[in-house]
Amino acid sequence: MLHAPATGTLPELLLRPWRDSDADALIAAYRDPVLRRWTRAPVTTIAEARRFLAAAHRDWADGHRFSFAVLEPHPAGETLVAQVILKNLTEGGGDAEVGYWTAAPARGRGVAPHALAAVTDWAFARFANLRRLDLLHQIDNPASCRVAEKAGYRFQEVLPARPPFPRDGHRHARCRPAREFPSRPRR
Repeated sequence: MLHAPATGTLPELLLRPWRDSDADALIAAYRDPVLRRWTRAPVTTIAEARRFLAAAHRDWADGHRFSFAVLEPHPAGETLVAQVILKNLTEGGGDAEVGYWTAAPARGRGVAPHALAAVTDWAFARFANLRRLDLLHQIDNPASCRVAEKAGYRFQEVLPARPPFPRDGHRHARCRPAREFPSRPRR
């Protein structure tokens, strides 16, 4: 489990692998038409939620894709506020990709960049060969540009549309700080 502590302006967040007990909260989050607009595979039924959760469990076990449920703790329990995913990791590869979504009630409160920064820090700490993380989004999603920038992902380029995305996109990237690169033997 990852912990993103509260700040003066940001809520405390807990990030953990998805659990089967998250099915109802997952379906509730996907009732939001804005979230459904930006995702390729919305989760609207209990069967879809079970498939989503089973895939998330398999992905963690395979070690190449890590999907975090992002929760905001309250005295009465925890509320699902987002998802952040680290994906497209390859054996010994230096690049990977991050993605995220934010539940409607949590938007505009800094949840996405706060959670994204926590997963980014975790990824660079966990995977020694990881040098760069990319965040991709469609060009007509300015909110994702703001999230990327707030989480330290700098705009890199416009990418041409490619299936299943119907519009051009942006690629933002965050690189491992130079001081964190593994040392190389001198020749």
